[in-house]
Amino acid sequence: MTSRNKNIVLVVGFIIILFVCYHLAISKTVVLIGESKSLKIEELLFKNTPRELSLLKQKQKYYDSIFNKYQLNGSSIQNNLLKTINTTAEQNNIQIISFLEPHIELKEDLTIKTYQFVIEGEYNDMVQLIYQLEQKSKFGEIINLHFEKKKNFRTGKSFLEASVLLKSFG
Repeated sequence: MTSRNKNIVLVVGFIIILFVCYHLAISKTVVLIGESKSLKIEELLFKNTPRELSLLKQKQKYYDSIFNKYQLNGSSIQNNLLKTINTTAEQNNIQIISFLEPHIELKEDLTIKTYQFVIEGEYNDMVQLIYQLEQKSKFGEIINLHFEKKKNFRTGKSFLEASVLLKSFG
């Protein structure tokens, strides 16, 4: 064998040995380094989990207290609104004439519900109900309040009627 052939065999053998070494050792090392990095990231995430869990529990308690404060328990806002109107109406001698289904409008991923109802009674009692709805229970904002004096021709008595529009976001 000539020295040129020996050099070619030596170079080819060296390349084959490098290829075998890469497949048997180096490639597995590279894979394990990548797994090690991903496990270290997961470890950092799991270290923060108890703190995040306690923060979420605190937020849940806070939101539950808000729901209880503004009388928004598990049922729908419409049911809670009607319940609040009924209890206040009983306390203030107000009659609920009508309570219509809400008008629902969608604007840019925001649902706007408008509730319409008509009540009858004394002016001060109706204003107290409106105050209760808008300020204390936070169901939404009163966008229209229309008082109208009407007369019952059978009895000859006049009475005050209020038509209310309440807008709620949610």
